[in-house]
Amino acid sequence: MSDAREAMATIVSQAQEAICRALEALDGGRFLREAWERPGGGGGESRVLEGGEVLERAGVNVSSVHGTLSSASARSMGGGRDLAQDDLSFRAVGLSLVLHPRNPHAPTVHANYRYIERGGDGEPGSWWFGGGSDLTPFVLYEEDARHFHGALKGACDRHDRGFYPRFKRACDEYFYLPHRGEARGLGGIFFDDLRDRPAERLLAFAADCAGAFLESYLPILERRCRQPHTEAERLWQLLRRGRYVEFNLLHDRGTRFGLETGGRTESVLMSLPPVARWETWKEPPTESPEGRLMEVLRRPREWAPEGP
Repeated sequence: MSDAREAMATIVSQAQEAICRALEALDGGRFLREAWERPGGGGGESRVLEGGEVLERAGVNVSSVHGTLSSASARSMGGGRDLAQDDLSFRAVGLSLVLHPRNPHAPTVHANYRYIERGGDGEPGSWWFGGGSDLTPFVLYEEDARHFHGALKGACDRHDRGFYPRFKRACDEYFYLPHRGEARGLGGIFFDDLRDRPAERLLAFAADCAGAFLESYLPILERRCRQPHTEAERLWQLLRRGRYVEFNLLHDRGTRFGLETGGRTESVLMSLPPVARWETWKEPPTESPEGRLMEVLRRPREWAPEGP
């Protein structure tokens, strides 16, 4: 294993442990742990909590896999464009999590941080980092959006003050449903093919981003997870979850990569909520809570404070 891969494996393992421990303390439930092996090489550990008091479904997974890509997968995964077409070997290490809280006032959240190598072991022909984190609320609380984005901006600014605006814009563009004309949520940061500086500097950046997850999200979950809610708010949550499913199955590159490279299907699809609904769409009134959320989903806003 290369030094960068080994270091990244440690980063994602430590993040998985810290995140699961914090969520168990809040929810009272326990993550079920399942180690798995990939038929083509490598494996990982899936941790899933379902039916909790706070978390209707939560998955926090780590993986370290290797093998040979199909030509189609190699073309779509990025990063390796400078490699010969016949060099289809790869190695990947990553953390992936999705949390679906039970309460409609508590937002869904996703995060993924990964390191990928193409080419021979030890001296890969190409390597890069990717990942990010994004927030999908069902009720718009502007203070929550500012908190979430502010924490991510802080992690970015410690490494490059150009990172946050660049990766925030990329997140708004990526987590978008073109057939709906709306974003999946309020965004966050998203980056891929990141290899424009020494690997040790990008490792430090990835570690900071993974470490910022609890800071960015846990205070929001603690604030919202036990708020009173109505059946109408629950229905709205399930309808918006349907949009989440649409994006993950139609557009998400991570879902395709996991399935195309022989990843464990249950781990790949743990990102889907346990319950969602699809009904004939009725546009909510503009000044309703639902209407205000739709406004920012159609016109992304800047949430992080300016300055240091």
